[in-house]
Amino acid sequence: MGSSFSGRTADARDRDTEGRARNARPRDGLGRPLPYGAEGVERQPEGVVRTPERSVAEAQELLAAGKPFHAHEVFEDAWKSGPEQERALWRGLAQLAVGLTHSARGNATGGARLLRRGADVVQEWAADTGRPEPYGLDLASVAGWARGLAADVEAGGPPVDAAARAPRLTS
Repeated sequence: MGSSFSGRTADARDRDTEGRARNARPRDGLGRPLPYGAEGVERQPEGVVRTPERSVAEAQELLAAGKPFHAHEVFEDAWKSGPEQERALWRGLAQLAVGLTHSARGNATGGARLLRRGADVVQEWAADTGRPEPYGLDLASVAGWARGLAADVEAGGPPVDAAARAPRLTS
């Protein structure tokens, strides 16, 4: 019944090599599914364990390239594999990346909501832990960026350019 990640199964659901349901459609730079057979961007591998510094560096590269959906995957890996006391930090950063993704896709309501939620989470984490710049992250600036972008998105206009509006994560 199952097949590799690159193909469709007999039950018309994509499955990875371990049999888990996994959509294999190609994706664009903002993570939107494209038709089967279309040229997409390379997916960010899931479940990669990185050092926190490597997570920050990879996410920054992806954000600067206009790929916030992919940066979210890096933050999600850190969230799932990191120590319990840092999970809120990585979850908040993932929410910021998804907020930028939604804003770039034209979803102003969802984008603004996630940007504000992520900003609140990272600022709360910094206040609770007394660590405003873990791993070189400038959480106050990142939270300010997110709130500013949320206000801009809610003010209307075209979808944001993800690369042009990407945050600078470190000081």
